[in-house]
Amino acid sequence: MKRWYVASTHSKAESRALWHLRNQGYRAYLPCYRKRRTHARRTELVPAPLFPGYIFISVDIDETRWHPIRSTIGIRHLICHGNEPVPVPKGVVEEIVAREDEHGIVSAPSLPPFANGEPVKVTAGPFLGQIGFFECVSDDERIVILLEMLGRRIRVPLQLHSVRACG
Repeated sequence: MKRWYVASTHSKAESRALWHLRNQGYRAYLPCYRKRRTHARRTELVPAPLFPGYIFISVDIDETRWHPIRSTIGIRHLICHGNEPVPVPKGVVEEIVAREDEHGIVSAPSLPPFANGEPVKVTAGPFLGQIGFFECVSDDERIVILLEMLGRRIRVPLQLHSVRACG
């Protein structure tokens, strides 16, 4: 019976390992998400491995020769217990696949990055250096903080990456 297993890859070699595994006829899966990358004052969202350094491989270890996986370019080793690869619990990979959008990018549920009322410091934009209090998440990219201005608290929406926890 085919099951999913996990292989550890060399640093930043997940895509290379995926290509070589598929080229050998294995069914392999590399879940990716959109990662914010800033370079030369430009911010862009780029696909990045959801689990850096790891890749999923579907194989029936009783019927298929799985030992060549260990010497595949980009692969360090299979995650094993003793000499046998350890299967991923049923449903885990399927749940990840179910969260993919039409471009094959996994979208994770948004969790509040800070606790309600937690002090945060603004690190970019017109409110640079101001300290406010986290209120809520408004969407995937923005949060709302409360800033003390003109003697009262004002709700200010900001990019998530433009604030950090105080402390």
